[in-house]
Amino acid sequence: MSAVQRHAVVAGAGIGGLTAALALHRKGWRVTVCERAPGPATVGAGIVLAPNALRAFDAIGFDIGSAAGRALPAAMGLRRPDGRWLSRADTAALAARYGGPPLALHRSALAAALTAALPGGTVRHGVEVTAVDGADGFPVVRTTAGDLDGSADLVVAADGIHSPLRRRYFPDHPGLHHSGETAWRTVLPAAASPAGAVTAETWGRGERFGVVPLTDGRTYVYATAVAPEGHRPSDVRAELRRRFGSWHDPIPALLERIDPAAVLQHDLYDLAAPLPRFHHGRLAWLGDAAHAMTPNLGQGGCQAVEDAAVLAHLLDGAGTDGVPAALAAYSAARCARTDAVRVRARRAGRIAALTHPLAVALRDLAVRATPAGVAHRAMDDLFDGFTLPAGTQGAPAGVGTRR
Repeated sequence: MSAVQRHAVVAGAGIGGLTAALALHRKGWRVTVCERAPGPATVGAGIVLAPNALRAFDAIGFDIGSAAGRALPAAMGLRRPDGRWLSRADTAALAARYGGPPLALHRSALAAALTAALPGGTVRHGVEVTAVDGADGFPVVRTTAGDLDGSADLVVAADGIHSPLRRRYFPDHPGLHHSGETAWRTVLPAAASPAGAVTAETWGRGERFGVVPLTDGRTYVYATAVAPEGHRPSDVRAELRRRFGSWHDPIPALLERIDPAAVLQHDLYDLAAPLPRFHHGRLAWLGDAAHAMTPNLGQGGCQAVEDAAVLAHLLDGAGTDGVPAALAAYSAARCARTDAVRVRARRAGRIAALTHPLAVALRDLAVRATPAGVAHRAMDDLFDGFTLPAGTQGAPAGVGTRR
């Protein structure tokens, strides 16, 4: 390892960027995180950390308990608008199968915990990375606050689904693909959350509604609908009532308690095609910037956490001169897995968004007829699929052991 402390610049302070920053910091790197937002987000959505993400956090030594996450309720699953269950999974069975249950928490709580684990001043809010020049050598990072002092040994592009750095370095890539759906997301405060809510996603005809109880009594709710790109109703609550107001309890009560000003709406996109690689010289992409996927498997954030753990692991011991080779190994380790998840999420979304009555009836029948054991096995490659590859210096692979 070089006697001079290596410097990494991370573009973006989302979950992937902050996890990468922490993982690199714990490997001895000096890290600077540039985030265009003026400060930490106070509104947003929840996130469910699946067992694979939890094992990736274990691999970098991050105590997820510091983010105040908790296990999901005793059961979770899929329902019909009339309330009947299409499938129901026992959380204890998931914990036994994968070594620990999923955890549900607010994204802002997770981001705050990751930031708190970094040295003070690591994250610079209100500073956007506008360009990275000379990535084949030692990159110069240009920002809205001027060029960062000195060159960087590594730049991590965690700049989101619309990644400017992806567009610059992959100008021939087709970019994003619209799924045909839009989504609304919000988090209800504890005082507005109904007692006894269970984790469930309800499937209708081209519409879905999800309920996820979070820590300290808050409830994350989300909805999706088949809608044209750019569809933005003027009255969010009226739109959601129209679509979901007659669905099973507690959905009508939840709709009455939402604050329209706190509802986020985004059209759902994924990458139209995989990137050919996740690196260029000393520049690496991760998370949505590398493999944007629809949220249908709940794996977008989880795969970003995996990216960060693998990236830091492969850079450990590589030395300054070995960074490009370590990033090539990172591409080799992550491209196939993340693209398989992206494609699978797109297919799952198409099934969930069916609108024809006969197709919906057949879909629901197929879900109800699938034995629980078969459904669990179908998730094994996701939840049990995280491992750390062999290091670039021939070190033995670290494995993502079950928690």
